[in-house]
Amino acid sequence: MRIPSLRIIDRYLASELAVSFVAATAILLLVSIGGTVADLLNKIARGRIPAELLFSLIGLRTVSALTLLAPLAVFIGVQLAYGRLYRESEMAVFAASGLPVTGLLRPLALLAVPLALTMALIAFWLAPASDRLSQSLVLEANRSLIIAGLEPGRFVELPNNDGVMYVEAMNEDGTKFKKMFVASERTDVADKPAPADAKPGAARGTKADANAAPLPVRLNVVTAADGELYHDANGAERYLRLNDGFRVEGIIGQDNYRLLRYERNDVRLTDSEPDATADAAKRAASTSELLRSDDPVERAELHWRLAAPVSTLVLILLALPLSKSSPRQPRYAGLIIAFLTWSIYYALMNISREQLVRGKLSFALGLWWVHVPVLLVALYLLWRSQQLPKPKAPKARLAAGAA
Repeated sequence: MRIPSLRIIDRYLASELAVSFVAATAILLLVSIGGTVADLLNKIARGRIPAELLFSLIGLRTVSALTLLAPLAVFIGVQLAYGRLYRESEMAVFAASGLPVTGLLRPLALLAVPLALTMALIAFWLAPASDRLSQSLVLEANRSLIIAGLEPGRFVELPNNDGVMYVEAMNEDGTKFKKMFVASERTDVADKPAPADAKPGAARGTKADANAAPLPVRLNVVTAADGELYHDANGAERYLRLNDGFRVEGIIGQDNYRLLRYERNDVRLTDSEPDATADAAKRAASTSELLRSDDPVERAELHWRLAAPVSTLVLILLALPLSKSSPRQPRYAGLIIAFLTWSIYYALMNISREQLVRGKLSFALGLWWVHVPVLLVALYLLWRSQQLPKPKAPKARLAAGAA
């Protein structure tokens, strides 16, 4: 069986599509990485992750972001590549040479088929694996107090201005320490003295309270001879196990301080967001686990992964008729329609996903009620774009015939 060779026009159009796709992907990745870096730097500043994991987490999150960025990038790439050919009248030359609009599908297939297979590989295997690795790295890092910036012999401010912490000694991995001191202050609204002329049940925080006495500040001091950092049974919340210490609590300026001596005291660390939330756990689940599950959330995740390769094919086919433009049309005018179309498509997929999670859509229907109508619209626009306009009689000839 002889494999047909590529035509010159196919190679030319495929190269144009590839260059536009790579350029659109690079721009979208820069925007996505910028948001990822800002989020990671915020967590590093709050002591959630160590700075050493910054570049590793950027790479892992980029892999997951490709399932969303690649379909949009190829949609924009086809718009830019074929739109340029229309504006520079190259499409008119192709049509005069006998190349119909459907003849442009062959170079599109050279890009669409490998890209759809790559998206399926990323969505069903690489993205969940990168999510699992990212969560395991963060979970392992959160088992150490070093990421919070704690250093033996130095006072360190806790995240969100929750106080000051000091440890005298710490082991190498940052899980155990000796001679700890923690001091924190918070405004105690419950102990605010009520005005003498205040009505019972009057709401606070109104203009009448603007000149009231300042809120009392409650001081909390905790000491411990030694302790360690550990996670709960689910591995989500972080706790400090304090041994043989004291706790002093009271309102600054008053003499009603309370002193408590304890043998063991477990304290949950503030700002301890879960390392693996329910949604993150579903994203990190393997595809085989999703296929065996009856959970609506996991079924919705399975359809969401399938949407990456399917939407790639649908958007590529839709981009061909939408890229048609006149030579006088601005270069990036079609991008407005492209972003609007993609936004509606993506919003409908998100709505379908939420309905699947709530159990209001059947698993068999899934996201297909979004993909199929968009595909039919793309086929209709493609068919309409290759139809020649009906000739119209000149106005002068019509006027003469009427006379």
